[in-house]
Amino acid sequence: MKSDEIRPLEDETIRTENPPSDAEDLGEPGESEGPGAESVSEEESGGTEEKPRTEERAGTGDEVFPAAPAHPAAQVPLSPQAAEPTGSTPAPAALPAVGCYGLTKVYGSTPALEGLGIELPAGRIIGLLGPNGSGKTTLIKILAGLLTPTAGEARIYGQIPGTATKSMVSYLPERMYFDPGMKVEECVGLFRDFYADFDEGRARAMLSVLNVPTDKKLKSLSKGTKEKVQLVLVMSRRAKLYLLDEPIGGVDPAARDFILSTIVASHDPGATVLISTHLIRDVEPILDGFVFLGGGRCVMSGEAEAVRKESGKSLDELFREVFRCF
Repeated sequence: MKSDEIRPLEDETIRTENPPSDAEDLGEPGESEGPGAESVSEEESGGTEEKPRTEERAGTGDEVFPAAPAHPAAQVPLSPQAAEPTGSTPAPAALPAVGCYGLTKVYGSTPALEGLGIELPAGRIIGLLGPNGSGKTTLIKILAGLLTPTAGEARIYGQIPGTATKSMVSYLPERMYFDPGMKVEECVGLFRDFYADFDEGRARAMLSVLNVPTDKKLKSLSKGTKEKVQLVLVMSRRAKLYLLDEPIGGVDPAARDFILSTIVASHDPGATVLISTHLIRDVEPILDGFVFLGGGRCVMSGEAEAVRKESGKSLDELFREVFRCF
């Protein structure tokens, strides 16, 4: 098996002896530092009475790819050729960009993710696709370090999301997080001062091409233009992993193709782009791979072109077929 495949992981049990408290789930100070941090929305939150479950199995549905063996030191599955002796640290090149191992998140008695097991290779643009309530935003927030799993773990290039991964990840939330009274120019300055990997020249060039006025306040701009501003700033960082939650949801159809081509052209070679969206037909042309989430689990995943050839359907058609009964 190639090490750069998207792999669902089966029959892996992750135990958490001391599950995080409800306060940790909602994000204490320090979890959400910097632009892009936001609190848990009301619709994601449940009650706080029930104790979180401490054991989940990573079963997925009708997977396309089989499981990979687990690395003994970091619990990061590798291909057999890349496996190293017990106790050693796997080489960065062999690590998946994103790994989820028995990943579970429960809000009160409502599970958002249930034993999710998946690996996403580096250097790909991958669609995170699923119906409302499938766990897409919860997964992205865990990877961004804004939420703590109830059980299991997520890893970014072999590291658990936290301080060590902040410099690797560029996160675009589904909602505007800048002060509406800020000018676009001030937003650019904030990213310049806050992120050492921010490429100001690239940001200004993209804003110019998109005809975004930098001297205007955000509150005077349309919803689509505000989304363009956030997307440009996020994609102007030299990150290893871009997490984009509904990046084109408010953009008019005429501008979507240009925005998507901007995503393709502006991310660094070797970086991974994870796009959560329900506009599958629009994003399909730029996707290398996909993950279908349903009920907090991986229902299907694979390389986009290979699945199209095998099924004879587009990803949009396949999505409608798979989730017809969800």
